[in-house]
Amino acid sequence: MTEPLGTLSWKTRQVVLSSRPLSWINTAFPFAATYLVTTGRIDALLVLGTLFFLIPYNLLMYGINDVYDYESDLRNPRKGGAEGALLHPALHRTVIAAGVLSVGIVGGSMVVLAGAGHPLSWVVLAVSMFAVVAYSVRGLRFKERPVLDSITSSTHFVSPAVYGLVVAGATIDFALLALLAAFGLWGMASHAFGAVQDVEPDRQAGIASIATALGAGPTVRLSITFWAVAGVLMLATPWPGPLAAVLAVPYILAALPFRSISDEQSATANRGWKRFLWLNFITGSLVTLLLIYWVRHSAGEF
Repeated sequence: MTEPLGTLSWKTRQVVLSSRPLSWINTAFPFAATYLVTTGRIDALLVLGTLFFLIPYNLLMYGINDVYDYESDLRNPRKGGAEGALLHPALHRTVIAAGVLSVGIVGGSMVVLAGAGHPLSWVVLAVSMFAVVAYSVRGLRFKERPVLDSITSSTHFVSPAVYGLVVAGATIDFALLALLAAFGLWGMASHAFGAVQDVEPDRQAGIASIATALGAGPTVRLSITFWAVAGVLMLATPWPGPLAAVLAVPYILAALPFRSISDEQSATANRGWKRFLWLNFITGSLVTLLLIYWVRHSAGEF
């Protein structure tokens, strides 16, 4: 039985779907991990910041994207599920309002709790929120500026980690910069590879992207290169960081079969993208284990 349009349960389900629940962990974990490892404590700021980057941040980011991409999403067979909501126009204002309100309440509380001790954190958060809006909103539309689209998308995931480090008072050194650069390249590779499957729908809608500009095959090869360089950069981090270099291999293997894909066959890259979504959960689990090992190793437990 189809749920009636306009009911509260239908609206709620659509709003939640627009925030991409499968991707919540991708922004919350970087903040939580960097803050917890740096401070070594579980406190109110950790809880509030994790909540902020878990739900409000994603609700605003993906909600704006779904609203401003509605016309092109109508032509994209991937939309309407876990890979992106196809929002009914009647919900557009509701989703934007929910995103803005939740970010304002939770984010504002987070900033107040963080206090004035780390003013650089305000800059990082401002850049992060600008990237969230600029990616999709009309007049900026960084998602339609090839290469800048991948950089902006990567910022969505790296900036929560940077915010966690800054607000926790981390000492920035070469190894930490190498880790952040690796994370940034991972984010760019992931975005670029994800854009390959949408080459044809994007072109039909007149939307530019790194994949429409470079072509499907070259974009896949660029993604593989970025993942490989990210793996090499992890070798410059303290033990057990170099072990994380191996985590680039599954992504490379998932993309490798599509390295010579034509633009006409670009939609088939969705198979690789679905593998990528599951790889994120596996990789996240392994990274968590490495962090636990690092913390215990640093404490002299082994």
